[in-house]
Amino acid sequence: MKNKYLYTAFLICLVILVVFNFTEAQNKRIGTAAATELLIPVGARDFAMGGATISNTSGVEAIHWNPAGLSLIKYGAEGMFSSMSYIGDIGVSYGGLGVSFGDFGVVGLTIKSLSFGDIPLTTNEDPEGLLGRVYSPTYFTLGLTYSKSLTDAVAAGITTKMISERIDRVSASALAFDLGVIYRNLAHISGLNMGVAVKNIGPQMSFDGTGLYRSATSSEGYRPEQRYKTQAASFELPSSIEIGLAYVSTLQENVHFSLNSTFINNNLYLDEYKLGGEIGYYLSGLKLFGRAGMGMVPQAEKDANIFGGTFGAGIAYSAPGVDIIVDYAYRQTDFFDGNNVLSIKLGF
Repeated sequence: MKNKYLYTAFLICLVILVVFNFTEAQNKRIGTAAATELLIPVGARDFAMGGATISNTSGVEAIHWNPAGLSLIKYGAEGMFSSMSYIGDIGVSYGGLGVSFGDFGVVGLTIKSLSFGDIPLTTNEDPEGLLGRVYSPTYFTLGLTYSKSLTDAVAAGITTKMISERIDRVSASALAFDLGVIYRNLAHISGLNMGVAVKNIGPQMSFDGTGLYRSATSSEGYRPEQRYKTQAASFELPSSIEIGLAYVSTLQENVHFSLNSTFINNNLYLDEYKLGGEIGYYLSGLKLFGRAGMGMVPQAEKDANIFGGTFGAGIAYSAPGVDIIVDYAYRQTDFFDGNNVLSIKLGF
């Protein structure tokens, strides 16, 4: 009981400290950030609820939303693959594996990659791309997560991410960290959960490589044309603090529902509010789900937030020795085709 109170006090202090620091920086540096692919959501279940599930997420999918949720894995091992059609014909692929090691905790490995397709390569000598050369940017993020249930009510997790970006002959890399806590049955109310996540904490990131060299003539003296290297600017990672509440309950013995909400304070963007819900119907060996959600940015100018509401569905089937979960989500998007996400999870 004493440890439970200590964990609760630690959670409250963490929320106060981080929220204060991020609020101080709010709106002071709105603009360009590095590695914004870190913000692209993964997994159809949580995505369908508008990403409002940081206090009600579990398993491998939780690694993106709140790493503490990995410790709430329902299986000895869980694998997941997710594919998204993002804006501008960009494809996002995500794969993850989580394994429980008993009292030690749960370890997860993930990889997220972006597919841009072939882009015509133009230069000063070939501005029209008549030579037919192409290049394709390579963006991927590798993650290693450790999560553990500290008590029956408190779970915590940390993710270390290696970020890599390459565009033709320039590249950039960085390390980032996510921290998360989930507190279940808050204030002794059954089904009321609280979640806190601090995401993308790390150093600034900049590009380097031979593609930054340019031929130029010095304006001083009579030196001939030489090769000079352009110094690329560095930018901060898109760090954020997220705080959420969720209520999970049962309508009937085989009908379950959840209501979720999340507040997000970004260091390089405006405050966001997310709401979402899920209803599940349980049959013998089969579960059916319906989900919906929405995100709001009240301070944003008109048309600045291009994303609309989300909805989705899922089905889970228990086969001998394995559970198979298939989820789908769709998000309305202005100016582009909507985002479609399909994910498949296997639990052993």
